[in-house]
Amino acid sequence: MPSRPSGTGSSGTRSARSKAPAAPKDPVAPKVPAALTPAEVPRHDLDDDTAYRSAEFRSADLSDRHADGLDIKGCRLLDTGFSGAAMRRASLSDVELERCDLSNMTVRASTMHRARVSASRLTGMSWSECSFRDVVFDGCRADLAGFRFSTFKNAVFRDCAMPEANFQNADLRGVRFEHCDLTGAQFSGARMEGARFADCTLLRINGVTSLRGVIIKSRDAQGLVYSLAGAMGITIED
Repeated sequence: MPSRPSGTGSSGTRSARSKAPAAPKDPVAPKVPAALTPAEVPRHDLDDDTAYRSAEFRSADLSDRHADGLDIKGCRLLDTGFSGAAMRRASLSDVELERCDLSNMTVRASTMHRARVSASRLTGMSWSECSFRDVVFDGCRADLAGFRFSTFKNAVFRDCAMPEANFQNADLRGVRFEHCDLTGAQFSGARMEGARFADCTLLRINGVTSLRGVIIKSRDAQGLVYSLAGAMGITIED
């Protein structure tokens, strides 16, 4: 008699198994050299088509600057102010920003790769049509921050206050939001398959139907009830 193919049950068909979601991949840490050259303003200012390598900006005031084609790599920025600055076609790679002020900063068509932004103020900043890869935002104030039409890969938002943040039409597939306040955040048109929410506040979310395919903790789901009901025309009565 012919042998039965391996891996089949008595009915000759392979038993179906549910596939568990893939484990999230941690962002690659920035590679910042141990020895950095102190940067001094105005000698080291933000100008068009300027490149900085292995530099440390400490307590620098770079607010209200305008730069096109800026290239920053292998640098550390501490207590540095970018409030009101505007950048286009900027490249930031292997960088660490700590306790920086990026409020009302405007950035377009730029990239951030292998970066960590921690304990910084991002209120009202706008990074639109940008690319973020292997980036961690940790302990930041980011209310009204905008990331419209931006793409994220291996990115994490952790312990961030982000009420009314705008992710309209952003690619957030696989992004992790951990311990974040996203009250009133905008997700309309976003791609979010595989994005994860853990211990987040998700009240009054806009564009809630774009959350198709996300992974969420059961205790966080309660905050989505009213947003989902509103999107579906459901009236909730006491």
